Amino acid sequence: MEDLEAKLGYHFKNRALLETALTHSSYANENRARGVECNERLEFLGDSVLGLVVADYLYNTRSDWPEGELTRFRASLVCEENLDYVARELELGSYLRLGKGEEAGGGRTRDSIIADAIEAVLAAVYLDGGLEEARKIVKTFILDRIGTRDAANRDYKTTLQEIVQRKSGKVLTYQLLGSEGPDHAKTFYMEVLLNGQSIGQGRGHSKKEAEQMAAKAGIEMLKGHAR
Repeated sequence: MEDLEAKLGYHFKNRALLETALTHSSYANENRARGVECNERLEFLGDSVLGLVVADYLYNTRSDWPEGELTRFRASLVCEENLDYVARELELGSYLRLGKGEEAGGGRTRDSIIADAIEAVLAAVYLDGGLEEARKIVKTFILDRIGTRDAANRDYKTTLQEIVQRKSGKVLTYQLLGSEGPDHAKTFYMEVLLNGQSIGQGRGHSKKEAEQMAAKAGIEMLKGHAR
């Protein structure tokens, strides 16, 4: 727990909140007799805290943006893919309490589980230290990284789909080429195909990130052919 607190830059007064934030429902179900609580309620609260902090930041720093652009940008910052990126940076999967079945099924690296846990941890910080402490976490791991991660343009899959849909009869599919590395730091390789023909490959720390990078390569390829 102390290692994770150091990574977060926040030390809990009530560490039980952090423990709950890291408790998946599978573990809670297996330990129901002990009254163990899972992180789902904290996840619910953390989602709202994250949305508020990001919306407040965008409202105050992008004064010339219309509502639609603000909404799309906020979505790119709070999406599962971005939260998964943060979770892997913190190695959050290694701190989770999982049930035996979920553990055996690779739950520590499952995108949805670790992304949900990030929201739960954020809620735990909010409850323990208040909104400003939660804001610091969001700022450090999401808002301060906007430029370096190109968060505004990370939804390459949607962009590629929009390009392809301009012509009828075009079908995009994604397939996993392989993966390597230990469970807590796995690298995935994905390929995007247009009507069965490869137009781009990419890699990432999650399948979704690898798909995005493959889509980015596909966009560049199609734009190159259009010149």
